[in-house]
Amino acid sequence: MSIEVKHLTHIYNPDTNMAKKALDDISVQFHDGEFIGLIGHTGSGKSTFIQHLNALLKPTSGEILLNGKNIFDPNTHLKEIRQRVGLVFQYPEHQLFEMTVYRDVAYGPTNLGLTIEEIDSRVREALAVVGLGEDMYEKSPFELSGGQKRRVAIAGILAMQPEVMILDEPTAGLDPRGRDEILGAISQMHQKLGILVILVSHSMEDVARLADRIVVFHQGKVAYCGTPREVFSHARQLEEIGLAAPAVSYILADLRDRGFDLPGDLYTMDEGAQAIYEALQEKGL
Repeated sequence: MSIEVKHLTHIYNPDTNMAKKALDDISVQFHDGEFIGLIGHTGSGKSTFIQHLNALLKPTSGEILLNGKNIFDPNTHLKEIRQRVGLVFQYPEHQLFEMTVYRDVAYGPTNLGLTIEEIDSRVREALAVVGLGEDMYEKSPFELSGGQKRRVAIAGILAMQPEVMILDEPTAGLDPRGRDEILGAISQMHQKLGILVILVSHSMEDVARLADRIVVFHQGKVAYCGTPREVFSHARQLEEIGLAAPAVSYILADLRDRGFDLPGDLYTMDEGAQAIYEALQEKGL
């Protein structure tokens, strides 16, 4: 599924002295099968933006087209849009409520009126995608680790078989192990299903490692949009708007100051390590 956003503007409390423009004339496109990273500091407009993508919020002006169809058209069925565009909020484990993992994931498909066989198939497929096996089916979701709870919540959305998956800060509040679990599950989900994934994060390292393209939000506008290499080439400008470049960028910059001939457009640890190794070899070290 493709998403085209045209001149999207959103104003909270319009026509009052409390009016605040959260989104300001945003135009951007996302393509089927892409992995998109949305980054920006708190208050930059990221969360407001993604809530428009499945029509939880209505724009003050502008359009959002799903495969060419305006989701805010009066004839559009919002229930269908929200099935096709899955949205996982921050701390999704707070939305878990069934007694077992299996029943929680089955809740959405059951409400679609599917057969028992189809529900069972969807639940098993969704849990397998996020790396949870049959040994987890009858466990209470409330007894799981933070990372496991998030994976159950994601599986619940996947069982609805969305064509787009949006995740809002999915690693927030998790310890390093839980964070790695979630990012691994999201990466596996994208590889297996090939759907459009939009990951909202403040972590440069996460989006650098996973995203095909990055959209940087600042004060309700799109400040940068491009591949990780293109976006992180603006490291100084990113710092000026309150965002840090990936840690490896600073390591390489320090080594360049010390006389090492290193490229300025590397952004992953693997690339950085290889470049440093080659630079050391050249110096005979």
